[in-house]
Amino acid sequence: MASQSTKLSFWGVRGSTPTVDRATMRYGGNTPCVELTTPDGTRFILDCGTGLRMLSNGYTPAANGGGLNAHIFVTHYHWDHIQGLPFFNGLYSPRNHFHFYSFRSDFLGRDSLKRVLEAQMALPYFPIDLSAMSAQREFTELSGGDRLVIGDTSVTACWLNHPQGCLGFRFDTPDGSIVYATDNEPGRKEFDATLLELCAGADVLINDAQFTPEQLANERKGWGHSSWQASVCLAKLAGVRHLILFHHDPDSTDKDLDDNLRRAQSQFENVYMAAEGMVLTLDSRRMSMAVRIVRDLMRHGTHCPALVAGCSPDGQAFTEEAVIRDLSIQGAFVQLQSAPQLQSSIEVTITNFGENGQTPLILRGRVVRVDPASTSNKVGVGILFTD
Repeated sequence: MASQSTKLSFWGVRGSTPTVDRATMRYGGNTPCVELTTPDGTRFILDCGTGLRMLSNGYTPAANGGGLNAHIFVTHYHWDHIQGLPFFNGLYSPRNHFHFYSFRSDFLGRDSLKRVLEAQMALPYFPIDLSAMSAQREFTELSGGDRLVIGDTSVTACWLNHPQGCLGFRFDTPDGSIVYATDNEPGRKEFDATLLELCAGADVLINDAQFTPEQLANERKGWGHSSWQASVCLAKLAGVRHLILFHHDPDSTDKDLDDNLRRAQSQFENVYMAAEGMVLTLDSRRMSMAVRIVRDLMRHGTHCPALVAGCSPDGQAFTEEAVIRDLSIQGAFVQLQSAPQLQSSIEVTITNFGENGQTPLILRGRVVRVDPASTSNKVGVGILFTD
């Protein structure tokens, strides 16, 4: 079904292996899976990590009993990018049609992706075999430099510097251009040059930032990943408008990622940290961002006066009095005169807290949603508490 804009939904953002612990819950622990929907209704799925299961839980039969049709781009064959395939519900319905794209592996030969899928479903690794997947499936092998047109979108592939090979992709949609470049280590001129060309003038760059600059220069060198600093350098050189840091290390806690984001934001204005549930909307090259789960967590209506201190997109600090409309242990929703920077730090002080109303409660968090002004020239701001 056609939409009015281009949407990017993040279902898995972690690299290497899934994580399930309290220290990584805020950004999420599922491995890579991003969904791209363009204005004519074309649906792309980028990688098939454990986030694919979360995506498939939201799939419903198309209108009038029709099936689902999606184009699935797999960057490479490492476990964290394919381990969600056996759990993708859409593959078990004959009404659905999926077109897979990836490269011919030197280790697997012809029909590499099909063979990877078959191997995952083979005994004793899974209780049912590939015959249970009744959806229609097609497979196309790509190489760096290949271009194709799917619906209203032009797609370009590019080789990335990663062990056993990896492809990055650029999607030029009617609303703008998106580059998906996960699992890439900078430092080899031939790869750096082609990636820079792929990213030139992109509206959104989703880039590998698994390691810190210090790790990348020392014990993690040669592992095939990048850092927030290298991602910022690439975005600047390529003239990218918005940078999304992606493929988080399983050992990086939410606080670690907060620190990396803060350092990146000091060097590049429009940079964000990918989080599960994040949705980016491109409409005629204008971008908005929200985390879908935030309002679901905030169902406790209140009318609580507070003092809110934050930072605007142009770097100006602000402090203003406000009234909290929704409040829970996870976060709050408040209307402000000032529009804060997405994913920037924000502080909420509830002044009349405690039995006698004399003890202030100071809550610190990050801005995860900014809704356009609707009434009284105020913007709605979603806050996820971190401290």
